[in-house]
Order: sequence, then C-alpha cells, then structure tokens
Amino acid sequence: MGSWREFSELRPELAEAGRRLFYQYGVGLAFLATTRSDGGPRVHPMCPIITDDGIFAFIVPGPKRGDLHRDGRYAMHSFPAEENEDAFSVTGRARQVTDEATVADLSRRYATERAAAEPPPEIATWELFSFDVGSCLLTRTVGHGDPEPRHETWHG
Repeated sequence: MGSWREFSELRPELAEAGRRLFYQYGVGLAFLATTRSDGGPRVHPMCPIITDDGIFAFIVPGPKRGDLHRDGRYAMHSFPAEENEDAFSVTGRARQVTDEATVADLSRRYATERAAAEPPPEIATWELFSFDVGSCLLTRTVGHGDPEPRHETWHG
C-alpha cells in the first residue's frame, strides 16, 4: 500500500483517469465506504482533494469519521458519469493528518476548488484524512448499457 504519488508514478494513466473521474463535476466528488463497528458497510458521499502527493478529505463529525478512526479501511468510488458508465474506485487505509501546515494548505485548496476566498468557518470542526492506495479499478465504457465494459485493475 502506498501514497497517491507512488501509485501515480507506477501507473500514471490510471491515476490521471481516476483524477478526471473524481473531478468530472468540477470539484472532487466520491462515495466513501467505511466499516461500522459491527462489521457492516457504511457509504456516504464526500469530497476528495487530490494533490500530487495524495488523496485527502476533510471529514465532518459523524459515524463515517468514527469508522475511519476505529478501522482505517476504506473504499472510494467516483460519482456516476452522465454520458457513460465509466467509473474509478480505490481501496486502502486512511489516517488522520494533524500536521498544521498540511491542514492549512489543504483548507485553502478546498476553498480555491470552490471559488471561495476563505475556507468555510465550520472546517475548524472537520478532520483531515489521507487515503493510501492499495488497489484500484478503472472501468471504461462506450455508453450506458455497454455489453463489454473494459476493466483495468492495479494492486500495490
């Protein structure tokens, strides 16, 4: 399992395709699956921030954040595309980032991606997480109902 940077260096075409699918609507959008304390799955929409160094996300207070603290395993899946069934997903482990400079930098990036002058005040209650990449799946299609989707996988 490695960083987004390591994955991007090994498989730049997969990383770029994944970045485009996560950002297809202008800001990062994905579904984040975590594991509840009883072992069941939990899925929520969220906003990843992809930099050259990693996949990050500010996670608001709630069950999803508790899941990540207790059991860092995750799966992240791109939002559905409008014109086809292309998709990208990554799995791995998440960990909280507490370095103040990194949190401040990504807070500014969060605001910039949303064309805001400043991060929202409530960001002070959010926690920043970094998501390592253990595996990914890229699906390419020629449209909805494609009988022969093309799948490409990578395992770190």
